[in-house]
Amino acid sequence: MSWFNKNAVLVPIDFSELSFAALSPAREFVPHISQLHIIHILHELHPAEPGSMWESVSPESRQKHAEEALKAELIKRGFDGATVTVLIGTPSHEIVDYAKAQNIELIVMPTHGYTGVKRVLMGSVAEQVARLAECAVLLLHQT
Repeated sequence: MSWFNKNAVLVPIDFSELSFAALSPAREFVPHISQLHIIHILHELHPAEPGSMWESVSPESRQKHAEEALKAELIKRGFDGATVTVLIGTPSHEIVDYAKAQNIELIVMPTHGYTGVKRVLMGSVAEQVARLAECAVLLLHQT
């Protein structure tokens, strides 16, 4: 078996073009599209948000809407058949926990290239995933 063949590869998607660009390199590691796992993490709604206060938006409805939007985008990009999951929580922790639970062998994700104050304030999900993941992580730097 090649070092490059994987049974399960995970690509976190935040709906940025950079995250979608990670799909093609990730696809090359798996023999079948169904072995490509794509995950999107929704942040929890603040209790003061109108949808929360008026109970007009449920976590399930948010997940369903995001999953439908993600699947539609994947079909447009030629990645129909990939395993799609939408979770709610802290992105880095949810990605790492999902990878462990699904026996993911490789996580492929871009770095947004934030530096200085912006990086300190926003943090780096990619950096946290690389530090916490129990599997290999391939970080794609933008050029």
